[in-house]
Amino acid sequence: MSAKRGKKYENLVPTSMGVNLRSLAGMLRDQFRGDPRRKPAKPIPVVPLSLSAKARPDGIRVTWFGHSAFLLELEGRRLLFDPMFSASPSPVPIFGGKRYSGILPLAPEDFPKLDAVILSHNHFDHLDKPSIRKLRDKAERFVVPLGVRRLLIKWGVPPERVTEHGWWDELELAGLKLACTPARHFSGRGLSDRNGSLWCSWVMHGPNSRVFFSGDSGYAPHFKDIGNKYGPFDLTMMECGQYDERWANIHMMPEQTVQAHRDVRGGLLVPIHWAAFTLGFHAWDEPVERAVKAARAQGVRIATPRIGETVEVSEEGYPQSAWWRE
Repeated sequence: MSAKRGKKYENLVPTSMGVNLRSLAGMLRDQFRGDPRRKPAKPIPVVPLSLSAKARPDGIRVTWFGHSAFLLELEGRRLLFDPMFSASPSPVPIFGGKRYSGILPLAPEDFPKLDAVILSHNHFDHLDKPSIRKLRDKAERFVVPLGVRRLLIKWGVPPERVTEHGWWDELELAGLKLACTPARHFSGRGLSDRNGSLWCSWVMHGPNSRVFFSGDSGYAPHFKDIGNKYGPFDLTMMECGQYDERWANIHMMPEQTVQAHRDVRGGLLVPIHWAAFTLGFHAWDEPVERAVKAARAQGVRIATPRIGETVEVSEEGYPQSAWWRE
């Protein structure tokens, strides 16, 4: 079930975008002031990724590609989330610029077979046409929120392989159970389709393991609702970047990222939605610095992998280096 009024979807709680003439003027000023800390001084490191034909039959392994793209290997299944693999996250490259790393750990055309590609919403930095076209023959299934299916079919994905879902819908996928869960955000790829499709988070669980992906979201009570219904989680992939006080309703501050992880009853936290593009006005590495500080203050286990570095979800041995300072 998803909140919808007429042809438009709505958040579960009132969510002002906070955009007025004063804030627009401030954003234009910030966009062109030339703060050098908004981007890294040199390309950030990437760990090349090589995948076997099949995933391991047990456990959880996750590999982050920068921003919100990641590959989840869950009890023998491979799921790829929000695969934005192009060089720029925007049809207008001045907003977002070029990918910090310059290269990817693994090119989309080099992926082995995937059990599914799963999307959180239709914004350009999460749903990328060239990437979907390169992956359309790699995945057995594409799983998307309501209103997104038609785009994938238009881009050449066979209709029978695309399913779309509303909040709290549950589905079976390759022996796993998934649930499409709420997020506090919005959708749209142009001036005329604002909130014409749904945005969401995702729950994935097998017989022995549970994983949560926040999608893009402001902080709200839905995290506790998800934790109460589906938690605890062994791993959470939580958005942690491109925030600003002016749009705090739709993107969490890093301290809220840690609190949301606690709300869903998460085990290991991997902060994402940073380290690939400049979409906010903060320093490029500020999200992870603030998230690590908040996590340690609250006794939360937090992993900080390099792009392409695979995290084995266990009680110890996960990446914790401050590689962005090197």
